[in-house]
Formats: sequence, structure tokens, C-alpha cells
Amino acid sequence: MNPADNLLYLQFGTTSPYWRLSADSDALHLSGDEKTTAVAVALSREQAHSIRSMTGVTSHRSLDLLVLGNRMRLHLVGRRTDTHSWVGTAADYQDTDAVARDLEQGLTFAEQVVSEVNSLVVIIDSRGKIKRFNRLCEELSGLKEENLLGLDAHELFMPASEHDAARANIRDFFSTKSSFEVIRPIRTQRGVRQVLWRNKLVRSGSGEEESFLVCSGTDITEELLAKEKLVQLANTDVLTGLPNRHAVQELIVAATQKEGAQFGLLFLDLDNFKTVNDHYGHIMGDTLIKAAADAVACCLGAEDTLARLGGDEFLVMVNSDSQAEVEAVAQRILDRMKVPFQLHPAEIYSSCSIGIAMYPAHGGSMEELVRSADMAMYAAKDGGRHTYRVFLPEMNRKVSEFVWLDTNMRRALEENQFELYYQPKQCLKTGRVESMEALIRWKSPERGMVMPSLFIPYAEESGLIIPLGKWVMETAARQVGEWRRQGVELRVAINVSARQLRHPTLIEDFRNALQAIGPGRSLLDIELTESCLIEDEVQALHLIRQFGELGAEVHLDDFGTGYSSLSQLARLPMDSLKLDRSFISTIHNDIRAQRLLRSMVAVAHELQLDIVAEGVETQEQVDFLRTIGVNHAQGYLFSKPMPAKDVPAWLASNGRLKAVA
Repeated sequence: MNPADNLLYLQFGTTSPYWRLSADSDALHLSGDEKTTAVAVALSREQAHSIRSMTGVTSHRSLDLLVLGNRMRLHLVGRRTDTHSWVGTAADYQDTDAVARDLEQGLTFAEQVVSEVNSLVVIIDSRGKIKRFNRLCEELSGLKEENLLGLDAHELFMPASEHDAARANIRDFFSTKSSFEVIRPIRTQRGVRQVLWRNKLVRSGSGEEESFLVCSGTDITEELLAKEKLVQLANTDVLTGLPNRHAVQELIVAATQKEGAQFGLLFLDLDNFKTVNDHYGHIMGDTLIKAAADAVACCLGAEDTLARLGGDEFLVMVNSDSQAEVEAVAQRILDRMKVPFQLHPAEIYSSCSIGIAMYPAHGGSMEELVRSADMAMYAAKDGGRHTYRVFLPEMNRKVSEFVWLDTNMRRALEENQFELYYQPKQCLKTGRVESMEALIRWKSPERGMVMPSLFIPYAEESGLIIPLGKWVMETAARQVGEWRRQGVELRVAINVSARQLRHPTLIEDFRNALQAIGPGRSLLDIELTESCLIEDEVQALHLIRQFGELGAEVHLDDFGTGYSSLSQLARLPMDSLKLDRSFISTIHNDIRAQRLLRSMVAVAHELQLDIVAEGVETQEQVDFLRTIGVNHAQGYLFSKPMPAKDVPAWLASNGRLKAVA
């Protein structure tokens, strides 16, 4: 078409003027440049919607429009540029040169995107022949697109072992026409790289109708290596390079899932590792662990597995169904461990104890098998160390004990087999007894007197500490009320555990228990351990204040054995600190213990806290405690814990002791 006959050229000075459409108007604006609007062309709602359906990828629309009073068919090439604008160039539909030029510009843009996009792009046909090969592919391979067109992509870039699988993937893809992702090794200038390909089928836009596979790839070699390294770290003991706990547990699980599997498991523990570690230091301890691992490894077969659980504990999977052969392996290890380790600057003898469990005879799962081997190892230690023991059912006494406790403690609560004993706290200045600590005892019909150290840990673990603690609270309150009615004003402290503090009805239970004491001031106090403060200080602070509002004094029990900080002591409204018996027992001959006690007492005085020393057994201890300012003490020197019925008589004769007057 002659430009002189072209209406667009006459109006705008070009056969391809710019067009723009906004989201808030159905008027198409035509101009000779991108900045100046010369003509607004009205669009129907359908025509405006057609243009607004353009995306960010260049495309075209053909519309019949009224331009400057002339009805003409315009060919629009363009795309969406932002959330409210569509732009491009227009040409008279009969001006084939202008239309071709606009389409060529759009195609050139698309070609540049394919070439310069920061991703590997290869377009192949159904036979695997290369049709496009973008710039990033050229950089990675060192080959030019112009030299590769029509060549087989598999032969050029994939290892021979991948050819069949890759061709099968392409056949399936062209058959199903569904997108897929696949990781393939690709030969490059940097060696073989792992590439994640995302593949999609497209149809040719011109010429013979044909489908092509557009392969967009990302080099994920470094990512895979990093993941592999993480997996290795997650399954490898850093010190020895052996499989770690997680890795060996997975190996055991896998072995137990094989039909007809039988093998042995050794649980090995170095006998004197702590002594070496404490005496020579951690560096020497680590050196011994590595040397012991090497020594054990030398005693194993090629199909056996050695792993480190942590510390000085190892597991050995022995690939044999013969208990005799497994025991022979254990004996070889023990014999090797008789030879001293030459660890500069010392010669170290390190024996070991070994527990043996056979699968499936001694455990049908990984957990059961490891537990059986562990129990057998402890039996070896009890048997004198530097020996091995094979698991026997009677070694499972701990589990049996827990079962017995679970059954009988519940019955004991129902049948009132528990009893509170009371131990007085003596004032070291006046000798008077103004308070006692309530201590629980269990009179079992089957076992007689069972001490708290045997059943309290299980009560904590099982949750029975909640009903048991409530029983202690109510029983102590009733006893205090009975003594008050007898004319004896005596404060009694009960122990409350961290698990009890988390129970939602604790304060309500305490308030209800106080009713048994009767009118007047509360005489029931609370003793908490340092672990109660560590688990949730905010909750502990809230509860301590609530106990205080109900008239209870709150004492910090076993002070010095936990992890509470001085800042916590300053924040928490405690009434007294109870010095743990472990500090008291050595003050007669341990200068450091004496200095430590002086420091703790000084801190307590600065915080205006009362001080109670536990476990006092000698007059010498009393004399020292009095000199450093300890106010109260309890222990066998004054009295052992006694049943409630014995307390009035004891108070009558021992309420003021001359020994501490």
C-alpha cells in the first residue's frame, strides 16, 4: 500500500501509530509517538474486553473501527504493560507490509526473551532433534546454536546410560501431552551437571502444524550436593566419621523389615571414659573415642556395622544369625581393648562393657532390640565390667517395676496406704520448733515401707503425682487443723513439683484444703525445687503470689543443686532458702564448701530471706551454720521424720534443745 493512500500515515505520519488502552476507559488512543494523544477511537464493550484479554506476552487483535470518520479494519499488535494499561502498534489490515513488520517486532521480542532468559531453554521435536538452543545453553555447553540445529540432543549432551530413559520420557510426553519435570545429567564444559528440566508441549505458529517440546532447565548440581552433604552430616558422627544414632536406627529398622531377618546387636560402653575425660581433658577424651572406634572396627567383618550413639556409647550390628558368632565378635573386641592406647602424652587403658541382643529373639522392633542390648550392657557393668552379657528376660526388671508401681500406686491411693511423716525445723538461736516438713511414706502390704525415692520419680513420669500431691495437701491441712484444735500452732510445709504447678486446679485445691485448718492464719506452706522456676518462671511467679495471698510461706528447696539464677531470686517473692544437704555434709573438712555456704547465706541475707539447712547430723555442723548466720536447720541431729501421732509427745520433750541453745 502506498503511504500516500494510507489514512494512518496521513494523520500520524507513520503507517504504524502507537495505541494505548487504559482500564478505566473504553477509548483506544492513537498517536504518532508514545507521548502525544492525537485521536480517541470509541470501542464497543466486546472490543475493549478483547484487547484487555492480552497478557504480558505480545499478541495481536483485528478490529473493525471508526477512525476519523472512516470505517477500517485495524490490526493491533501489543501486550499488557501493567495492571491498568495495554499498549502496542496499529496497522491498516490491508497494509500487509506494516502488519508483517509489527508481527516481526513482536516475534523478535519473544525470540530475545527465549535467548536471554536466565534459564536453560532447549526446544526439540518428537525425535529429540534440536530446534532452539538459547544463550545460557551455549555458555554452559560451549557450543553454538547454529551448529546444533537438527542434531540429536540426547547424543550430544546426555551420558549413554540416560539415552533410553530420556527418549522414553519424550515418547510418553508427546503421547500424553502432559507437562512433567525430570532431573537429567548433562555433559557441559564444567563436567557432568544435574539439571532439573520442566517440559511443556507447544504447537508451531506457522508452516506445517507440528508440536515441539519446550525444555526449561535449571542447574541444580550445587543444590543436590548441598542436600547430599546435609544428609551425610545428619547421619554421620562428626568426631569419628561413623554412622550416628539416627543412621544406625534406620539401618536396624530396615534390617528388621526383611523377611526372615536374624542378626545380633552389641551395645558397647567404655568403662573408664569419664575418668580419662576428667583427668586429661576433653581433647584427650575425644582422641580416646576415635582410637576406641578404630580398635572396635578392626574386630568386625566386612558386613558388620559400627555406629556411635554419642558420648562413649557405640552400637554394632553383627550380620550373623548365630549367637555364638555374635559372642565371638564381642570377645574379640574385649581382647583388643586389653591393649593400651598410645595417646600422646599418655598410655591409656580403656576396657568396655558389652550388651548383646539377638533379633528377633530379644526384641521384635528397633526400640525393643536396642533397649534389650542396653539392659544387657548394664548387666555387664554390674558383673564387674570388661565383659559382655547376653540379654535375659529377668534383666527387664525396671520395666516390670514400673508396671508394679503403676498398678499398686493407684491401689494405694484408693486404699489409703500412704502416710505423712513430719520432720521438725529447729531454730538455731532459740531451739524452738515452729514448723515441720511433711514427707510422704508408702506402707505397702506387699513390700512394707517404700521410700519416696523409689515411687516419686514414677509418679512424676506417669502423672500420678497430681492425685498424690492433692492427697498430701489435704492430709497435711487436716493434721495442722487437728494440732491447732489441740493448742499447737505449728506450720507445715508440703513439697510441690513442677508438674503439679502446671495443673490448672492447683490453687483451687490448695484453697479448699485450707478450710480443714479452721479460722485464723494459714499454717500450710509450700516448698518448690529450682526446676519449678526454670520450666516457666512467669507461671511460677504468678502461683507464688497466689500462695502468698492465701497465707502460705514459699520456700525454695534443695537450693544450690539446680540452675536458678540470682536475678530469679530477686524477682520471686520467696520467704526462705533451704540449703541442700550435699553442701552440709562436707563443711567439717571442705574449705570450698564452707566458702560457698558463706556466699549463699550472704546472698539470702541481702535478699531478706530466711535460711534453712537440710541434712544436719552433727553438732559441729550446727556450730558452723550458726556462725555464718543460718537461722534454721533440720536433720537427724534433731529428729528423724516421725508419724503424726508421735509429734505432740516429741514437741513436749524436745521443743527446745539444750544442744543448740
